Amino acid sequence: MELIQTIEDWAWIGWLVLILLFLVIEMLTLDFTFLMLSIGGVAGLASDLFGAPLWLQVVIAAVVAAVLVLFLRPPLLRRLRRGEDPTPSNVAALIGLSGRVLSTVSADAGQVKLSNGDVWTARAEASFATLALEPGTPVRVSRIDGATAYVRPVDTQELPA
Repeated sequence: MELIQTIEDWAWIGWLVLILLFLVIEMLTLDFTFLMLSIGGVAGLASDLFGAPLWLQVVIAAVVAAVLVLFLRPPLLRRLRRGEDPTPSNVAALIGLSGRVLSTVSADAGQVKLSNGDVWTARAEASFATLALEPGTPVRVSRIDGATAYVRPVDTQELPA
């Protein structure tokens, strides 16, 4: 009984440690989840200062954190990401890009020049691995794996004018 009383007497230190820990994690992730948990911890600390038993402090902290995560976090994330540029970049921007074969592309080797001017090492996509795509053949990028573009042949009707 004395141990439980000691824990309840010093619970405020545990709440402070949790709040600080959640805030540090939030600074690293920037996802608002741990911010909501730390605010729940503040609610638990406040209930401790008003003399609530430990079990009630935990329940209050959990309920406040859950409500904040479910109802406050989504609009905050939408507002934060409102000004983001939706244009894909880096490797994501290459998926679906058209190009032309420079040196014969097979399942093992080849080279293509993409419509953005980049020259990539290329391999034929698995479903076209039996084909050898000759120089000048129009292709489209299916995926990127490291420094290799996996391509598939494109119908001339599919190409932009």
